[in-house]
Amino acid sequence: MPQRINASGPLTAAALLGLASLAGCASYFQSTDSILGVITPYRVEIVQGNVVTKEQLAQVKPGMSRVQVRDILGSPLVTDIFHADRWDYVFTIKRQGTEPQERRIVALFDGEQLKSVEAPEVPSEKEFVASITRSKDLPRGNPPALELTEDQRKALPPPVAAPDTAASAAQPSGPNRPYPPLEAAP
Repeated sequence: MPQRINASGPLTAAALLGLASLAGCASYFQSTDSILGVITPYRVEIVQGNVVTKEQLAQVKPGMSRVQVRDILGSPLVTDIFHADRWDYVFTIKRQGTEPQERRIVALFDGEQLKSVEAPEVPSEKEFVASITRSKDLPRGNPPALELTEDQRKALPPPVAAPDTAASAAQPSGPNRPYPPLEAAP
């Protein structure tokens, strides 16, 4: 009768070692944004709500109507029928490569007139754009000029005068093609 070798001890130890290493890998992958520093998984960019900047808040004054406030700040993200005199402007953004942001602005009304605005420190438009711009999205080298110099403006061709609309309305436009009659002749 052949003898059986009991290999359960070494197999069990190997299985436990493998499970421990997998558990370690799983916790490593969850705690970092990249796998082994090379591969970064895709994360969906989530943007919700209204971006409200310093410039917009500076335009909002107590005593304005609801329509005026909506024209400046946009439609509120949250309106509640139980709190009809309160509009909540909530903004959240989660973008890979930047810090997540969340801001809450509350507009309180007395009837149809704005009573007050409760807002944390909000960024200006330039500060907001800078806060959501990733370093890899920035242009390398010198950024392009956004305005023409006076010499560049002088070098531009003069604008072409717009055609007279009354004369162009009298002239038919489009291709000139003969079409067959719609009804058959008897």
